[in-house]
Order: sequence, then C-alpha cells, then structure tokens
Amino acid sequence: MFRFTHSFLTASISIAFPTRIILKPPFFSTLGALSKSLPPRPKPPPDSEIEESYLKGSGPGGQKINKTNSAVQLKHIPTGIVVKSQATRSRSQNRKLAREILAQRVDEFINGDQSRSAVVGAIKKKKADSASKKSRRKYRLLEEEKAGAEAAADIENSPIEIPEPSSDTRQDTSSHTSNPTAGSSTQSGHEPQRGSV
Repeated sequence: MFRFTHSFLTASISIAFPTRIILKPPFFSTLGALSKSLPPRPKPPPDSEIEESYLKGSGPGGQKINKTNSAVQLKHIPTGIVVKSQATRSRSQNRKLAREILAQRVDEFINGDQSRSAVVGAIKKKKADSASKKSRRKYRLLEEEKAGAEAAADIENSPIEIPEPSSDTRQDTSSHTSNPTAGSSTQSGHEPQRGSV
C-alpha cells in the first residue's frame, strides 16, 4: 500500500492507494439483472452474405464528405435488407457501424419481438410509462391538495350566516305553546309579546 501526503498551507491530507480495488456484488446488482434478461448482441452476418458498396456522402461535413466515397452501403443478400452508414468521415468506421446496424436489422427481421432491440425498447417503454404514471400521480395529488386548500380558505373567509326563522314558524310556535298562562292571556284579549327568539 502506498501513501501520498499533500500539504497545502497548514493542512495535510493523507491518502492511501490500495494495490487492488475489489467491487462487491451490490454495485452490479441492477446491471447484472438487466443484462441477464436481455438477449445477446447480434453478430454481423458473414461477409459471404453481404454485398458492400461505397458511395459519396451528402449533407453536412463539407468537401471531405461530398467528394470522397466514405459512405458505406451494405445489402444482406438472403433477406434483401439494405443499410447505409455515413455517420463519420472515415470509411473504416462507417464499415464497422454499417455492420452493427445490419446485424441489428437482421436480428429484428429473424426474431421479431424476441430480438434484442425489441426487448430493450420494451424495457425503455415500461420505464417511461412508469415515470409518466408517477408524474401524473404527483400532479393529481398536488391538484387535490390545492383544491382542498382553496375550499378551506373559502370556508374561513365566508361569514357565518345564521338563518332567521320565517314568519310561519313564529306563528306556529306561538300557537303551540304549552304555557297555561299564555293560553289564558289570549282568551282575555291580550296578545303575547313577540320577542326575539
């Protein structure tokens, strides 16, 4: 084990460099699970099944792209799939990229939904759907909280109204009193006082 000491002004730092770094499995747990469920990367078809041609490129890249035959076009003879690559200005890099793309397209053609690109696409779609669902849930809860806060604010700001009894209820209460003196006062010609309820 080596030791490195660095002093800056008055502080000193000691850093120990181990000779070997050992990474424990938890660092790779999600990566390992993901790679186990994916099919292997497709290998390019043999050169005997490929027809290769070099073309002049087009688009951005200047004179180097437009005047040289750096774009690569591959045709897979058994399936008829044609792929063109012009990603870089280098013919050798374009040949490598075109073979990778052709291998992927042939894999999709042969395996369909079981191809690596289809499985990767399904995983990405599942993650995106989960993220959008989580986002919708979050904003729905925020809207509910906002609506609840507005309702509480409306209740606090609105004055409390106590309904006044209608004239019909006042008459009903005066005629249905059980006080014997009230009944005698109406018989004697005096009306009972209508006070506040």
